[in-house]
Amino acid sequence: MEIKRDIYLDKLIARKHNGLIKVITGIRRCGKSYLLFRLFRRHLIECGVTEDHIIEVAFDMRRNAALRDPDVLCAYVEEKMSGGGMYYILLDEVQMLSEFESVLNEFARYENADVYVTGSNSKFLSSDIMTEFRGRGDEIRVYPLSFAEYCSAFPGSVDEAWQEYYTYGGLPLTVSMTTDEQKAEYLTRLFNEVYLRDIVERNGIRHPEELGELINILASSIGSLTNPKKLSNTFKSVKGIKITENTLARYATYLEQAFMIKRAQRYDIKGKRYIDTPSKFYFEDVGLRNARLNFRQIELTHIMENIIYNELRMRGYNVDVGVVEIRDKQADGSYTKKQTEVDFVANLGSKRIYIQSAFAMSDDKKTAQEKRPLDKIGDSFKKIIVVGENIKLCRDEDGIVIMGIRDFLLKRDSLEL
Repeated sequence: MEIKRDIYLDKLIARKHNGLIKVITGIRRCGKSYLLFRLFRRHLIECGVTEDHIIEVAFDMRRNAALRDPDVLCAYVEEKMSGGGMYYILLDEVQMLSEFESVLNEFARYENADVYVTGSNSKFLSSDIMTEFRGRGDEIRVYPLSFAEYCSAFPGSVDEAWQEYYTYGGLPLTVSMTTDEQKAEYLTRLFNEVYLRDIVERNGIRHPEELGELINILASSIGSLTNPKKLSNTFKSVKGIKITENTLARYATYLEQAFMIKRAQRYDIKGKRYIDTPSKFYFEDVGLRNARLNFRQIELTHIMENIIYNELRMRGYNVDVGVVEIRDKQADGSYTKKQTEVDFVANLGSKRIYIQSAFAMSDDKKTAQEKRPLDKIGDSFKKIIVVGENIKLCRDEDGIVIMGIRDFLLKRDSLEL
């Protein structure tokens, strides 16, 4: 089964020979090793690189146990690099290598070596991994499968793929599983036995049950505004547990650093400033989110919003939640002010796009409700409404593009249409 991961393969190819360590990061089981050892390696061979100039070490394999010693590995690599030309060093599960930071910094000094590494434990998953390489690292962030990538390997129809995707998410192994039971058990076990354990061990959390409850609350309220104070009040009123705001803020940071969730800040579009609190949280993979809640809360409205957010980030956009102030004229001639929300403000360089997620626009009233925040922005950047229905792409009289979720996810140029 071939899964296309062209977005990340192109990023690796663009970074060849740049003198930096290419550090492939991402949540466990998202396909980092597959990208490096299958797709990128095949690219090197097709470009004429000979087998003896590709040095591969998977540190989690028993036969490579001796190479986990830094001195043994350095001697092994130097012996392999006995000829001329450029060598490509591909290292998988590099966290299993003792003193891996110093070893990689040494490899980065080799003029005839191009170094690529992946890792999967909590330390390597941390968002601050680049500091370990003293400015010599170049991060390639890998996400779970996009819907387009998922469809490239899914055996059924697009409609069937969509139902599977919003239920079980985009971790690659789920595509090959044939039963709902297999997928549910795999995701639940992975969440509890791998992801949570990594976070607890890395950060020395003494009360993992509190962390688990926080995850449950965030999973139940994806796309909702919240902050540490609100979370603390929820713990007290609903769970009967007293947890300080500082503790909950720290736990949320741990989850972000491990790529489990991502915080979306609010941005005042007209005032051109960030609003510190409250924020929204989205899950890296909706399948993991659903598994955490035992698949009891599959609300497509919120899940679709999470999927759109993840898709924008996969395409390289920085994504915020937009806020627009609206003035309404009252019967007495006075005006009232209120804030309304633009689901996403997506920025990439000088490009900006405003996006609304609307599961359905069943009548004129609902359509006007979704369009109103976009109409009030007042600038010339593109405005898009993504609808859960399978509709034909169109542009209304105000220049707002309306498209179905499948078109948005499956067409790589959907934001340019």
